[in-house]
Amino acid sequence: MKAPFTGVFRSLHGFNYRVWAPGAFVSNVGTWVQRTAQDWLVFTQLTHHDASAIGLVMALQFGPQLLLLPWTGFAADHFNQRKLLIATQATMGGLAIALGLLTVTGVVQLWHVYVFAFLFGSAAAFDAPVRQTFVAELVGDADLHNAVALNSTSFNAARMIGPAVSGVVIAAIGTGWAFLFNGASFAAVLLSLAFLRLSELHPNARAPRGRGGFTEGFRYVWGRADLKTILVMLFLIGTFGLNFPIFISTMAIGVFHADARGYGLLSSIMAIGTVAGALLGARREKPRFRLLLTGAGIFGLGCALAALTPSYWLFAGALVVIGVAALTLTNTSNSLMQLTTEPAMRGRVMALRVGVALGGTPIGAPIVGWVADTFGPRWALGVGAASGFAAAAVAISVLARQIDRPVSRGPTADRVDASGD
Repeated sequence: MKAPFTGVFRSLHGFNYRVWAPGAFVSNVGTWVQRTAQDWLVFTQLTHHDASAIGLVMALQFGPQLLLLPWTGFAADHFNQRKLLIATQATMGGLAIALGLLTVTGVVQLWHVYVFAFLFGSAAAFDAPVRQTFVAELVGDADLHNAVALNSTSFNAARMIGPAVSGVVIAAIGTGWAFLFNGASFAAVLLSLAFLRLSELHPNARAPRGRGGFTEGFRYVWGRADLKTILVMLFLIGTFGLNFPIFISTMAIGVFHADARGYGLLSSIMAIGTVAGALLGARREKPRFRLLLTGAGIFGLGCALAALTPSYWLFAGALVVIGVAALTLTNTSNSLMQLTTEPAMRGRVMALRVGVALGGTPIGAPIVGWVADTFGPRWALGVGAASGFAAAAVAISVLARQIDRPVSRGPTADRVDASGD
């Protein structure tokens, strides 16, 4: 009998993924509601349009990805992933509610946002690698690439809804209620984790406990030219290109003079591109290295076009292009790194991936924020464009050396075609 879910949505054939998906989606909507509200709070209420303050918030929120790297990958590879997810998701929900209460009662100050950004980022640093590798437990390796793409589709479909909802909530009842909404949304993913069929999970191999776990993971990546190349590309774009809170807020308010609704709408429009990029990824049977080159090049071109656009709606159109490119790059890197890595090493490898992709934000976000404040938002987007073109140049150099070839996890592992599309 033919499975009810095939093609793009084939991962939904499994009960556990069907339970996980709606809970994750609701929580993702809440996450985007809070991200939009946090940027709006800092940029318009706690400062006078200070892009550098947003850059510092981003640095504090993503800095723990690098700071805690020796422990986050270890936790993902050694502990029960479902229980660890319950702990991290509950922690982030509690932090969102606490920040919401401070804001609703009118006592919130900028330093409060800085502290909560760091605490939230610390919890997220443990959450990200285990959440990404937990997908393999839900569906197994056969549908891993599809499930990664569907997770991104969910996250970015929420990105279409969350910012617009946040703009309406901020305008109607205040910024603090957006944080409270996010805190409540974590109940959905916690319930989905509680109702999974444990007997139908595909547990990843747990790494033996011992000293040197992080250095072992680093040595593993250092010995793989393909993984090092992906990490270099992610560092360039993650550090200087994925600074959308700065790009969108400064262009929306400083250039196009939009209100809260117009600002939220831009983030939602960008999500059209990211959803399209995620769905395109879900259609592909295997990830391919050449897609990293395509994604990086189009990302650079999209940022360059966004920097030059004369109107709000043309800028919105450029954001769609950027969204497709960003998701092509990040999804392909995620799947390639998981499928070509030994299962017992996945947590540490994915922690390195997240740490490199997001951990460069403490370097890049303040720089991009300073560029926006000093030279203008369009120049900040120029920095993003340069990061995309630089990452594309790295991919071209690798292809020229013919590193783009199938890589295996071991003598009996399935090979992943990393060649052309």
